[in-house]
Amino acid sequence: MKLSDIIASDAVIPNIRASSKKQLLQELSNLAGKITGLDARKIFESLLQREKLGSTGLGHGIAIPHGKFNELDHVYGLFARLARPVSYDALDGEPVDLVFLLLAPESAGADHLKALARISRLLRDSAIVKKLRGTDNSEGLYAVLTEPAATSTSNAA
Repeated sequence: MKLSDIIASDAVIPNIRASSKKQLLQELSNLAGKITGLDARKIFESLLQREKLGSTGLGHGIAIPHGKFNELDHVYGLFARLARPVSYDALDGEPVDLVFLLLAPESAGADHLKALARISRLLRDSAIVKKLRGTDNSEGLYAVLTEPAATSTSNAA
């Protein structure tokens, strides 16, 4: 699974502004609603429910909030780089500045898990994370996320 199958170039936001985790999830939900056609409020509520199970903040400033929806027919991704990091209840207590939102069909068990694993591997690569933090436009961020080196590295695992 390539990231270009999950995320479109218009689903990359270089400088999203939020002052809290809740506001960040609201902003992401609004953007995801436009991309997927789903109701933004429904996305937001699903993300909040998922966060109650445990934070999707992985540590090192990275979070992968995710949810499943009956109305979707394939996996959607949205990447955001925050203008300023926000407190996120991450495992390491560090604020988050890189977020990859993942929305999947309710029936997409294996595809959802493959996409989560793929994104997680990508965002554990310190060279890629450094490039993402050093890039301030959506075209550059999309190129880093979908570059062949990133794909080949994660397919090996």
